[in-house]
Amino acid sequence: MNFTRWSARLPGTQRRAAARTEQTASPDRRREGSVPAARAEQLTDEPPSVPAVDELRVREVLDRVPSLVALVHGPDHRIAYVNDAYATAFGARPLGERAREVLPELDALGLFPLLDQVQRSGKPRTVKSRKAPDGRSYTFTCTPVAQGDGKRGSDGRGVLVFATDVTDHAEAAERLRASERRQRETAVTLQRSLLPQELEEPDDLRVAATYHPGGTEAAVGGDWYDVITLGGGRTALVIGDVMGRGVRAAAVMGQLRTAVRAYARLDLPPHEVLQLLDGLAAEIDANQIATCAYAVHDPNEGKLVYASAGHLPILVRDENGAVLRADEPTGPPLGTGGWMHASGSIPLGPGSTAVLYTDGLVERRDADLDEGIAALERALAGATGTPQVVCDRLVRSAGVTPDHDDDVAVLVLQHPARKGPESELFRNAALELLGGVEAAPRARAFASGVLTSWRFPADLHDLGVLATSELVANSLQHGTPPMRLRLRRTDRRLIIEVTDGDDHLPRRRRAEPGDESGRGIAIVATIASNWGCRRTPGGGKAVWCEFALPRTQAT
Repeated sequence: MNFTRWSARLPGTQRRAAARTEQTASPDRRREGSVPAARAEQLTDEPPSVPAVDELRVREVLDRVPSLVALVHGPDHRIAYVNDAYATAFGARPLGERAREVLPELDALGLFPLLDQVQRSGKPRTVKSRKAPDGRSYTFTCTPVAQGDGKRGSDGRGVLVFATDVTDHAEAAERLRASERRQRETAVTLQRSLLPQELEEPDDLRVAATYHPGGTEAAVGGDWYDVITLGGGRTALVIGDVMGRGVRAAAVMGQLRTAVRAYARLDLPPHEVLQLLDGLAAEIDANQIATCAYAVHDPNEGKLVYASAGHLPILVRDENGAVLRADEPTGPPLGTGGWMHASGSIPLGPGSTAVLYTDGLVERRDADLDEGIAALERALAGATGTPQVVCDRLVRSAGVTPDHDDDVAVLVLQHPARKGPESELFRNAALELLGGVEAAPRARAFASGVLTSWRFPADLHDLGVLATSELVANSLQHGTPPMRLRLRRTDRRLIIEVTDGDDHLPRRRRAEPGDESGRGIAIVATIASNWGCRRTPGGGKAVWCEFALPRTQAT
C-alpha cells in the first residue's frame, strides 16, 4: 500500500502528522530551503540524512507507534494487522481470523457494533476512556479504510482501530470525581446534622418535615426548617434557604438556625425576629444572603402570624379544602439590610393544614415560578391524612426524585379539629378583670371553679389557684387596663395567662427580707414548670406560666 494513499485515510491528527513528516524529510523540500546544507548542518544536531517518507515501510511506522493499532477488513472483520503495542497489551493475534473470535477484548469493550457502524457509514467514530480487560483505559478511534482494489473477492472496505492509552487521565478524572463525592457527602452530613434530628411536638399542632438533598451532580444547599415551642401554648415555625452551595452554605445555615432559636426565646413578633436575623446574616457573610419565613401559632387566636424575608408564600388549606396563599407582607432576603420587615397573618383554625417549603419544591428551569406554586396549591387542596402523609404526597406531586437538581425542604403543620372525648382534653376559660380590690379574690374564685370542673387533683388545683393569684396581683400593681385572665388545658399541661395594657415586662428578682413586694414572679417561677412574658400586638403584655399534668390526668 502506498504510504501517501494510506495516510490520506488516517484520522485528521495522524494525517497531519504524516504530512509534516513527509514535508520535513522530502529531498525536494530540502533542496528548496533558503539555508545552505552546510550551514544547516551547523545549526542542527539532527543527522544530515533522513530517508524520504515514501521509502519507509508502513509496517515499520505502525510497529513503532505507541498507540495500539489493529486493522480489520470485510463484513466479519477479519484481522489484517495488529502492531507491536497491541500485541504487547493483549498478546499476538492470528491474521485472517474473525475478530469476534480472536479479539475478545474488543467484544468486552462493546466495540463491534461501532465497527459495523463505521464500515456501513464510511465515517470515523471515537469512544472515550473505556477500561479494557487489562485494567487500563483507552480512547478508541475507528476509521474506515479501503483495501486493495476491491477485486479478487474482497469488498475493499476495512476499519483501522487506534487505541490511545488514557489511563493516567482516567485515573485523575476518577480521583477528581471521588473528591467531589466526598465533599458532597461532607456537605450533606453537615446539612443533616444541623437540621433538627427530632421535631418538637407542640400540644395543639401536629407537624412533619422532610429534606431531600439535590442529586449527585448538584452541590448541597442551605435549606433548613425548625419547630420551636415558645411556652404558653404558642409555637414558632421556621423555614429558610441560604443562597449558594456546598459546605459554606450549610455552615451559614447552621448559624442562622441557631440564632433563630435564640431569638425565638425572646418571644418577639415575627418581623422583629427577622430584623435581628437580617443584621446577623450581614455579619456572618456580607456576600451570602438567605430567605426565611418565620411564623407563630397561638391556638387562642386561631391564626398564623408570620413575616417573610424574600421567602415563598405560606399555603394554608382550610377545613373545607380551600387553599389560601399568604402573599403579603414580604421583605427582601436576609443580609441585604436597610429594610423594616412587617408581620402579617393568615387564618389557621381547627381542621387547617399549613405548608412551608423552599424553592426546590416548586421552581423549574422550564416553567414560571408562579406555575409551580399554583401546582402545589392544587396538590395541597387534594392532600389529606397525617402531616407526614401530606408531606410525602406534595413531594411526589412535585416530581422530586433522587437526582433532583436542587435541595427541597418541606414543613407541614396541622391544627386538628378535636371531637368527642379528645375535645375534653383541650379546654379554655377566660375572665375579664375590671380592677379594684375585688379583682384578685374574683380571679381566685374563677380559677378554683374552672380547675375543679376540669377535675384536676387537689395539689394541682391549689398550685393553679396560687399562680393565678400572684399573676393577677402583679398585673393589678404594675399593669393598666384592660386586664384579662385566661386558663387553658391541653392533654399535657395547664396554662395560666394574664394580659394587661402596660408593655413593661416583669423580671424575676431577689426580694430583700424587708421588702413588701417583689416576690410574686419568684413564687410563680418556683411552683410552675415554666413561665415567661411577652409584649402583645398594639401594646401591652402577657405573663404566663404552665404546669405539666400527671400522666393519668393528661390521658
